[in-house]
Amino acid sequence: MNDSDTFAFLTLFKEACLKCFVQPLTNPLTETESKHLSNKILDQTGLVIGAKSIKNYSAFVLGIGNDKEENPSIATLDTLARYVSNAPYTDELSRKNSESHYPYWFQYKEQLHRTLPKTDKKKTIMRPILLAGGAAIIILAMIFLLRWRKNTAKLFEDDFHATSAESLKSQGWLVQSIDTAYWSRRGESPGYLSLFTLRGDNWPDSLNRPGIKNLLLREISSKCFVTEVYLRDFVPTQNWQQAGILLLEDTGFAGKSLRLSLAYNDFYGGFPKSREIIVQAIISNISKSNNADKPEEIVHQLIFKIDSPNQELVNQNLQHSAFRIEKNDTKFRLLFANGSMANSAFREITIREIDIKPRFVGLFALKGFVDSAEQIPARFDFFRFTSKRCEQ
Repeated sequence: MNDSDTFAFLTLFKEACLKCFVQPLTNPLTETESKHLSNKILDQTGLVIGAKSIKNYSAFVLGIGNDKEENPSIATLDTLARYVSNAPYTDELSRKNSESHYPYWFQYKEQLHRTLPKTDKKKTIMRPILLAGGAAIIILAMIFLLRWRKNTAKLFEDDFHATSAESLKSQGWLVQSIDTAYWSRRGESPGYLSLFTLRGDNWPDSLNRPGIKNLLLREISSKCFVTEVYLRDFVPTQNWQQAGILLLEDTGFAGKSLRLSLAYNDFYGGFPKSREIIVQAIISNISKSNNADKPEEIVHQLIFKIDSPNQELVNQNLQHSAFRIEKNDTKFRLLFANGSMANSAFREITIREIDIKPRFVGLFALKGFVDSAEQIPARFDFFRFTSKRCEQ
């Protein structure tokens, strides 16, 4: 690579690390971290950069043990550029057939150099300065690009009129723990994203590890935001069928999470049963104490008691339901709406201080770790995420 390409590669790699780990690259990546970044790139782009190469690149970028000159291929540079720019999902064959000119790398490099003052370009691309004193310029360029991208993506909306894998990928969605049979049915109701109440939960127990099948996720970085999701005709009828919105600190359920859902409940510890539909909010892994795996139910609000005469009325009033989460630093405001009309007003459920720093927002349907309940569809009609200025 020439000096110009080297500068662009250093900046691009640092930006990829910042996107993946939500913090600047200050030390060479470990093997585990390198594998994690490699998997994230594969999941988002459909293309492969080996973990060993990523580990070597991280040392080279930081100028540590750089006796060996790293020289990534244009294909690798294009893959990194695809990752940081949320390019549509593809594969090596498709790229070879239609994008063998590696447009994302050249677009990234051109955009990067346009952000630099003309009088400084020759200085910033000089190898000695890059390795010794160019870190500050690289960081400034990264900050500029990241701020530019955040400012152009403060509002995201999806009406799920397109649910193909390519369309979801291009919108920045990623799906975790795919159940192929049910994931293939996600578009069976035109105009909606259909997820099904499959066996799984992010609430662990003594026999089962946490996990949610066909969990649809978006990466977020805003400290303060508003997010909401609308459902159509979701009427749970068995324990613990539910659907809603999920905030996660990490995709492996090792960090803290907040789950807000519409759920069915008839479990009362052996006491006489009362069938009900509730709005439930659960915080998982609320501390690093001995009770780290014991969740806290912060909302258990009755929406309907169910009996035979009023089931049709329940169905009518759940034709439309919606959740909204408003986050202002550590203060969370949870809201819910339902009714026969799409424009039913949100009503406040609770306001709560919660020490959680979510990095992902997800849409889900599940039935807990039970086998008796059926797999019913939850049809997601609309999703919105809006970054906002934090209020004092």
